Amino acid sequence: MAREYTLPPSASSLSESMRDLGYSLATAIADIIDNSITAGSTEVEVFCNLTGDSPTLVILDNGSGMSEDDLLKAMKHGSANPKQVREPNDLGRFGLGLKTASFSQCRKLTVVSACRASLSGAEWDLDYISKKDEWCLSILDDEDIAEIPYVDRLGESGTAVVWRKLDRLFEDQDGSKRDEIVFEKLDLVDRHLSLVFHRFLAGEVKQHSKLSIRINGHEIKPFDPFCRKNKATQVLPAEKVRVDGKEVNIQPYILPHHSKLSVEEYDYYEDRSSFISNQGAYIYRNGRLMAWGDWFRLVPKGEATKLARVQIDFPNALDESWTIDIKKSRARPPHEVRERLRQIIPKVTGTSTRIHRGRGQRLFQDVAAPVWERYADHGGIHYSINGSHPLIQRLLELLDRDGENSLKVLLASISASLPVEMIYSDYSSHPQEVSQIPANHDVVQRLCELRAAVWGDATGDADAFRDVVRSTRLFERHMEIVDQYIDKEFA
Repeated sequence: MAREYTLPPSASSLSESMRDLGYSLATAIADIIDNSITAGSTEVEVFCNLTGDSPTLVILDNGSGMSEDDLLKAMKHGSANPKQVREPNDLGRFGLGLKTASFSQCRKLTVVSACRASLSGAEWDLDYISKKDEWCLSILDDEDIAEIPYVDRLGESGTAVVWRKLDRLFEDQDGSKRDEIVFEKLDLVDRHLSLVFHRFLAGEVKQHSKLSIRINGHEIKPFDPFCRKNKATQVLPAEKVRVDGKEVNIQPYILPHHSKLSVEEYDYYEDRSSFISNQGAYIYRNGRLMAWGDWFRLVPKGEATKLARVQIDFPNALDESWTIDIKKSRARPPHEVRERLRQIIPKVTGTSTRIHRGRGQRLFQDVAAPVWERYADHGGIHYSINGSHPLIQRLLELLDRDGENSLKVLLASISASLPVEMIYSDYSSHPQEVSQIPANHDVVQRLCELRAAVWGDATGDADAFRDVVRSTRLFERHMEIVDQYIDKEFA
């Protein structure tokens, strides 16, 4: 008969191994802020002080705080069973986030909490744990607490999470290079928090007051991945799916075509959120963004579908169904949600495709004889110069047979050598910088030249000339001058 043998893990080995779960500075700080939100905080301050002999990073909130007993429980690894029922507003799950997130960035974790104006503090030091090979937690007395940086900023309630021995933050650099690395990481933290907590920062989460987060005094603004303030954003019909008796809400959006965004809006969104890589589902757990930019292999990412976004909200009661990881950065939809998404995604991506292609199609539909024509047949999709365009027809009339043949060869060569790959690359990465409209020129002189090229000395027709002007796209920025010219010359 088997006998029972207790085999506890090595504190030294396990504590070092837990440092490499894949946190970045941004995801680690976000995990700490989850605890602040669960504690009802409305203000969170992040301080990163690189001066002095002991650089320090502090996350301080004004939440409900913890008594000493609650603090000791929070400092315990696995302080909560992931299977236990949590409060609806609880953003935690495993009872590991405070420790694993902190140890991923530092070797000394100190937590000081104020509860009903009473302070308590505790500290993990990985160097001491490694030396003793025991889970030795230091419980701080009043004198110890008084020496902890930024603790004097705590009010009657709140918690300060203090990271020291920041061995991962500096990447073995010092001096100005060290500071440059830290500032770059803090910028990424700003971007990450502005997206992950954007609904809290905007005051959109029910049962929670509007949240304020500041990094070294700089307030973080919410970044809405659905661009809902822009009137051109499409809000498609919402869906509800029930999983284990709980509701999962699915809300599709179609972002505006870049031509509907101001330069500032486009730069802001493209700088923070690549339109192509961040298309897909945005999964929220209790209002907190968990994962984004994935179609779960239900549809491939592409340029035509880049405007599609689907917001999915689920409660923490469904954590196990969504296979949430420790870092809360990965989530996989349960079968019921995947099947509903399988039906919704073609509609969403189809709308995105129509919007994205619609502007290009109008270039061919708005004029009777466009310069370029698009053909879609069994041979695929290709573009060629329209030989029936009035400019080309006029030129053909002026040429002899050899000249006519040479022109046709030239036009066929231009059509065949259209740099599709280069255009796709430039347009997908910098669409607002791609423009075929020529630099400023003498508009009236160019209009005279165009008229002469089409009709020579003949008078011509006003409506036909307007069609030719629109087809060339030479005067898109000067249509008022075009209208004045036509009214005067074709009167």
